[in-house]
Amino acid sequence: MGSIVPSFLNLTVVKFSLKSGRKAAYYLIGGYATVLFFQANIGAYLSSVLMENSEYITTIQKVGTGILLLLSINFFRLHVTKKNQKKKVEIEKSRAYLHGIVMSSLNMVAIPFYFTSISLLIGLDYFEYSLLNSFYFSIGSTVGSFILYSVYATIADKIEHKLTFIATKMNFILGCITAIVGIGNVVYLI
Repeated sequence: MGSIVPSFLNLTVVKFSLKSGRKAAYYLIGGYATVLFFQANIGAYLSSVLMENSEYITTIQKVGTGILLLLSINFFRLHVTKKNQKKKVEIEKSRAYLHGIVMSSLNMVAIPFYFTSISLLIGLDYFEYSLLNSFYFSIGSTVGSFILYSVYATIADKIEHKLTFIATKMNFILGCITAIVGIGNVVYLI
């Protein structure tokens, strides 16, 4: 679910597929998937711990709200200053996997996403944390993300013109989303 909406990872796959070819894009996606596997495990573990110790959830919500608002300000800043930035240098195919690992590691939205997803499933009694269940969840999340990113790489030339608007406005869109969620959390906490 988290990989469906256009994000900097999805758009990078499209751009990488167009510039360096599908094979290099698949190596990039392999790097993404490697890190996503561990992020899903971490999110599942944190969810199980915090669901048992609910007194920490309010504190985490306050800290998370502050982080969301700071991210929102940063995304708006990036949107305004983006015109002055240099273009990125094309990455060699041999470094695509490492580039995917680094980019996916910088994606700090994945762990909170998995945390929220697992918390929802635990709250609905659809998930009980165990190492085996966490492993299955991580495998499913990784395979699903790999397939979705592969679809983006495969149809990159067909969707490039459709994603151009979203790509140029991505920082603004992310700023709006994080601001709405942050303000919603402030209202909820008050």
